[in-house]
Amino acid sequence: MKIDSKLSSVLHLLLHMAHSERPMTSDALAACMPGSHPVVVRRTLAGLREAGFVGAERGHGGGWMLACDLRHVTLRDVYDAVGAPAVFAMGHRSDNPQCLVEQAVNAALDSALREAEDLLVKRLGSVTLAALSVDFNQRFAKRPHDRSHTNADHHRPE
Repeated sequence: MKIDSKLSSVLHLLLHMAHSERPMTSDALAACMPGSHPVVVRRTLAGLREAGFVGAERGHGGGWMLACDLRHVTLRDVYDAVGAPAVFAMGHRSDNPQCLVEQAVNAALDSALREAEDLLVKRLGSVTLAALSVDFNQRFAKRPHDRSHTNADHHRPE
């Protein structure tokens, strides 16, 4: 089963931008996450630009930058902006909808999965990007000389 890490990746990019002193190119942002491609970064950030979370400057010295106040954007806002991907890969069978056993199993799974998804989405709504930034800053303060990350120069606490 393939895990959808789009939300995690987008949050990662947003925090890099939040801690950068200058706009970041798609190449620089892709370098923050090994295995990422600048084209995918551009495509992803274009959707966030439509939501008003990021902006872009063209030309020399240009790149992507935050266009929002981290205190007012929740993880839920970002989750919605990336298309509210399915929270669970688990589902139910629907091969024989007339089967009473299948109906009972599906009803139980639907209810449990819906409750779990509602709880997770609610939790995402209670965490702001500012809270993530604070967490990063605290971690950075404990290990300021750790430059093991690919793009550590962009990790400068505000």
